[in-house]
Amino acid sequence: MVERPDPQGVPAGLRPGEPEALHLLLVEDDEVDRMAFERFVRTHGLPYTYSVAGSLGEARSLLVEEDFDVVLTDVHLGDGDGLEILALGLGIPVIVITGAGREAVAVEAMRAGAYDYLSKDTERRYLELLQVTVEKARRVSISARQERLLTEALRSINDAVFITDPEGRLSYVNDTFRRAYGFADGEILGQPSSNLWAEEADHELLPAPPELLPREGESGECWHRRRDGSVFAALLSRAPIDDAHGRRVASVGAVHDITDRKRAEEQLMHAALHDALTGLPNRILFMDRLENALARARRKEESGGFGVVFLDLDRFKTLNDSLGHQAGDCLLQAIAERLSGCLRGGDTVARLGGDEFAILVDELEDVRGVHDVARRIHRSLEAPFEIEGHECFTSASLGIALSTHGYERAEDVLRDADIAMYRAKSAGRTRHVVFRPDMHLQAMAALHLENDLRRAVEREEFRLRYQPLVDLASGGLLGFEALVRWQHPERGLLTPGDFLPAAQETGLSAAIGWWVLGAACRQLRLWRDRSPALRNLSIHVNLDASQLSSVELPERIDTVLEETGVGAEGLCLEITEDMIIEDPKRVARVLGILRETGIRLHVDDFGTGYSSLGQLRRLPVDALKIDRSFVSRMTARSGDLEIVRTIVQLGRNLGLEVVAEGIERPDQLSRLRQLGCGHGQGFLFGQPKSAPEVDDWLHPGVPVFSGFEDADGGGGGDSGSEAHR
Repeated sequence: MVERPDPQGVPAGLRPGEPEALHLLLVEDDEVDRMAFERFVRTHGLPYTYSVAGSLGEARSLLVEEDFDVVLTDVHLGDGDGLEILALGLGIPVIVITGAGREAVAVEAMRAGAYDYLSKDTERRYLELLQVTVEKARRVSISARQERLLTEALRSINDAVFITDPEGRLSYVNDTFRRAYGFADGEILGQPSSNLWAEEADHELLPAPPELLPREGESGECWHRRRDGSVFAALLSRAPIDDAHGRRVASVGAVHDITDRKRAEEQLMHAALHDALTGLPNRILFMDRLENALARARRKEESGGFGVVFLDLDRFKTLNDSLGHQAGDCLLQAIAERLSGCLRGGDTVARLGGDEFAILVDELEDVRGVHDVARRIHRSLEAPFEIEGHECFTSASLGIALSTHGYERAEDVLRDADIAMYRAKSAGRTRHVVFRPDMHLQAMAALHLENDLRRAVEREEFRLRYQPLVDLASGGLLGFEALVRWQHPERGLLTPGDFLPAAQETGLSAAIGWWVLGAACRQLRLWRDRSPALRNLSIHVNLDASQLSSVELPERIDTVLEETGVGAEGLCLEITEDMIIEDPKRVARVLGILRETGIRLHVDDFGTGYSSLGQLRRLPVDALKIDRSFVSRMTARSGDLEIVRTIVQLGRNLGLEVVAEGIERPDQLSRLRQLGCGHGQGFLFGQPKSAPEVDDWLHPGVPVFSGFEDADGGGGGDSGSEAHR
């Protein structure tokens, strides 16, 4: 190969501003003609690099090894005909060189596919035409090269590319297009491109068909139809192609299959708006539908209103803890299925979290519609559930909020339905309650109370009152039951009924219970140190359910006893019968640990719960406390007298002491003595007193109660005995 070097060391055509150097192949076996060509190129400074082949065989080798832009070949070569190069199908311009008077050969060459020809009539004429012809071939070569690159690019691109003529008929499609649509060139070329657009398809992928296809110069989503009739979602882009005069000569378009992407988006959207466990709508989707229902109600375009039902399962935590969380999940799935079967078309049931569900009952003609749904829900939950081989029963408390209250925000509707649900749960469960505006006022008052209660724990605003326990046979003082009060900074002294339900709801009851235990034991130590006659006094403290369930209960009690210096024999802990029922085995185990330390244990409010005699027999307790409701109604002919008689006899048979609460009259005391009840407390022996009042009352020594006919029956305040629960 011979290349003309640039005087500055840079090949001509590669310096900035110059045309790209053209690479030529000269096939010429005449030495004189080769030298003339080289001299002409060198003299005129043409931007060529070139190689020279002296034979047809050498030309073939060079064409395999190098890329050329133009080939110039003599027709008559020593080893063959130069026209054979045309048969190679190189795709680059070939200029044929003929001798003078050989025009027929030139015509034959043109017919065979030569780009042009040059005649060696005279060297001067031949060389002058050389530059003109090569430059023309140069443009053709560059165009062919660009076309090849474009073709390769369109072939390799992953989008389906097509070109249409001004009438919208397909004139070109790439390989991806053929694969995507399943058409061969003969089936699709010349056909209107509009045949590919589909008017309807999978509505989960694209919610609605576009009214118009994307305009030229824009892109948009639409449906496309394949040869087999199947439809896919696509992103279509189109752009016009104009000539130099601005006339539309074609349009080019690209189609990108977005079916998988749309399905993935749909799955993500479904996951974002639905509960993973039950498949029901979640809170986000429910609130969106509630907002829409609220907007319709505000516009009053529809005659019907709506109702929201807030549902909370009763005793789900007990079932979940007993059977395990996997069984609990199965139960929630089964409940979701039953709830879905209770709805009308157009209604929505959603899982808000845990065991809470919400139902939007839309398009109500009147309030009876939402009551019907609530009743169907209650009936659907009556049948047992079969979960992992266990038969489970559950029920639900329902709160209902109606659109007739003129709501502005969806959050307020759900809030009021929640308030009504708690009212239903507190009223006895397995029922539904419709929200009233006064419930919100009560809920706000409860919220303020909870906030004050948290501050009360921090500021130690609680006070203790002490009610005496008496030996009914001798009238001697046995000890005191510690009863908690709250010295509210604005509302004054509050009794447990005013604040303990809120404390239990907010988880503060345990903190209050620990404070009561510590304060009561410290006060007992002060009394015992005051006089030898008081050293046998005991203090009775009520345990909260959350305290009893705490694993640190024995350790904390030991710490209190050690810090206050009160012996275990001076402390009596009281638990209610309901606390035993929740988990009898665990309660028995915890009480056994406490009993071993010497602490005495009483079952409070006995007779109001549902514990079995078998459970009671296995509990390590010392006494049963008869609930004051039985004592207050105890007359010679009442059934309550027989209940009291039975409890006293039961205690005697089990070797347990029996304590009667709420003794207010001498006749009650007399009957209890006759029945053999050993201990008692109530207004007949004195109302609950503060520590200073007890100090004065104990002066100068321990009182012995006698002459009950003269005792103050009392009135007002606490009735009988009261725990801090």
